[in-house]
Amino acid sequence: MLVPVILFAAGLVCLIKGGDWFVDGAVNIAHRFGVPELLIGATVVSIGTTLPEVMVSTTSALGGHGEIAYGNAIGSVICNAALIAAITIAVRPGRIDPKTLRTPVLFFFAAAAIYAGIAYTTGYFSRTAGILLLILFAIYMAVTIWQIKRSAAVPSACSGSAGGGAGSVSKDLGMLAVGAALIAVGAKLLVDNGILIAQTLGVPESVIALTFIALGTSLPELVTAVSSLVKGHGSLSLGNVVGANLFNLVLVSGVSVTLAPFHIPESAVIAGHNASLVLELPVMLLVMVLLTAPALVRGKLSRIQGAALLAVYAAFCAMQFAL
Repeated sequence: MLVPVILFAAGLVCLIKGGDWFVDGAVNIAHRFGVPELLIGATVVSIGTTLPEVMVSTTSALGGHGEIAYGNAIGSVICNAALIAAITIAVRPGRIDPKTLRTPVLFFFAAAAIYAGIAYTTGYFSRTAGILLLILFAIYMAVTIWQIKRSAAVPSACSGSAGGGAGSVSKDLGMLAVGAALIAVGAKLLVDNGILIAQTLGVPESVIALTFIALGTSLPELVTAVSSLVKGHGSLSLGNVVGANLFNLVLVSGVSVTLAPFHIPESAVIAGHNASLVLELPVMLLVMVLLTAPALVRGKLSRIQGAALLAVYAAFCAMQFAL
């Protein structure tokens, strides 16, 4: 039991450092070639922080563990919104520009509608469903890039803390390669040992995916959120969480489903119904509404909102282990 736990922890470390180096290398290269920072944040950074989820879900699906691929995507959305974003809101609430959130929020709920529609009708995520989600991801990226390019507020020069002006292109490419390798290794360690731990403890794999693995693969978003909070950029933290949650549905699920279609897990039952349909999907939608509605309607966030999200997350985790 000790060895799987150690390897599980090592997998988390590899994922965190791999994602960190991958993003740093990508940002440095983007700066070096004069790509606007806002464009970097909307594309490279958001995708980079979601890479752990992509690797874990893809590895799980290809290994015949679709329940982890499914649970990791849903669990990461819940964790990002009800834990990571909730902590930053509870500590330092602030005003939010609704215009910056409309596009990712709209695309998220469009993806969630597709996701829920499939889950509640057929319960089978086919290769066609995966391709549909990836198409939605491509459309979102195209719309985001178009919006940024037409915005007069986009700075013409890139100046950031990534240090794009120092070092060399070969060093940046090396960070990309090493980061990608660490993510791949970390994903395998996390999945393989997560399954062993679940089997040893008698805990369903879907529960491990929805809690521990989802939290572990969400650590890049947590690091971004904490860093944004320290620097007083609460809106950046919220935007990153919403964007990452969108990518969890359209990119993480899209890639894993396209490579290896799977049925939604049926490891637990509530009132005679699949717990995923009764608990997990509704909670995912609930926390995203609680997170985004105040920002879109009132243009601000509150500590009460953060506390409510944390309470929902605590109740969700308690329910998972009670089933």
